[in-house]
Amino acid sequence: MRLIFLGPPGAGKGTQAKRLTDKYGIPQLSTGDMLRAAVTAGTDIGKRAKAVMDAGGLVSDDIVNQIVSERIEQADCANGFILDGYPRTVPQAKALSENLHQKNIQLDAVIELKVDEEALVRRIENRVAETIAAGGTVRSDDNPEAFRKRLSEYREKTAPLSEYYREQGELVVLDGMADVDAVTAAIAGALEKDNSPAASAARI
Repeated sequence: MRLIFLGPPGAGKGTQAKRLTDKYGIPQLSTGDMLRAAVTAGTDIGKRAKAVMDAGGLVSDDIVNQIVSERIEQADCANGFILDGYPRTVPQAKALSENLHQKNIQLDAVIELKVDEEALVRRIENRVAETIAAGGTVRSDDNPEAFRKRLSEYREKTAPLSEYYREQGELVVLDGMADVDAVTAAIAGALEKDNSPAASAARI
């Protein structure tokens, strides 16, 4: 099972990915984790990435693409993987497609969780208000303005991936605002090509 998850921050990708990793016994791969692992392992590409990061620079697409290429060749990816946070841009997606083609690997699906962004912001605002009212400490990631910025960055850089994968015939769009179990059922239905009402409950 080889999947890509798309969706803005707060869409529930992590929750659904965890359920799939438990079900299929495949790893969830994030760009940050893969970068840190490569640096820790001291691989050639990891050393290149470390040099760039130590200098305060941004790791190039070429480096990220190669790190992903090497990671999906590892033994725990033999039965599949879930990519979360990669690709972030259409050029990365095209590089990944070529990479997978060279390895004779096919994606099973690109799952996009669609959400109401304003509803997500309101959730954070309510959580902050409730925390303050209870005399608690607001978490650093519970910042509505910072969250709006992350949403904006997602729309600008990552959202175009939807159209790219739609053109490839690989995109499955689901309602990320639905109940967690309904989203899980919709993902299962999409992967199993099951069009039963229960499995399709959260599908757009």
